[in-house]
Amino acid sequence: MTMDLEHIGNIPVSTSAIASLFTNIEAGNQKVRSLEAAHKIIRLKKGLYVVAPNVSRVALSTELIANHLYAPSYVSMQTALRYYGLIPEAVYTTQSMTLKHSRSFDTPVGRFEYKNMAREAFSIGVTSVNMQSYAFLMATPEKALCDLIANSPKVNLRYLKDVENYLEEDIRMEIDDFRNMDISIFEQYAQVGKKSKSIETLTKYLRK
Repeated sequence: MTMDLEHIGNIPVSTSAIASLFTNIEAGNQKVRSLEAAHKIIRLKKGLYVVAPNVSRVALSTELIANHLYAPSYVSMQTALRYYGLIPEAVYTTQSMTLKHSRSFDTPVGRFEYKNMAREAFSIGVTSVNMQSYAFLMATPEKALCDLIANSPKVNLRYLKDVENYLEEDIRMEIDDFRNMDISIFEQYAQVGKKSKSIETLTKYLRK
């Protein structure tokens, strides 16, 4: 039993997927409940579980969990910027963008927040981060910055000085790191995403 669970690794799976490991047991769903009670699996939401790290022998990935908890989605905003080492503050909520309604989940492994966005802008600047035994979808640094600006009501970048103040004072990103970003993603986002004027100001700053 433990060996079968170990093979799942850290990929979130459904109740039926776990129950299917125990075909010789008539009450498969009851077995799932007993595994949860024994702390061998962790319930993320109704019908979705992840194997406990002490059983799978693989560390949990909040990014991977975020992709599965509410799909389609990708990890973005401060979570992604912190992942890339572009902002110094620790981020305690895993933030994602989704095509569904905005919502949040409080789970035993942390809080997950999702912001709705337009379908036209969803796929711009999204990449697959490949780990040894799994992969997850995350915004590129450029897309994460666009999503963060678009979902920060008080941010309005009208002038080039506004860009410097926002990057250096508000989110504490190094200007040199920003200057190394791919301007084409900002240009694409400005055409179809929210806060297009602010994103256009970013591109002007990069061109100067």
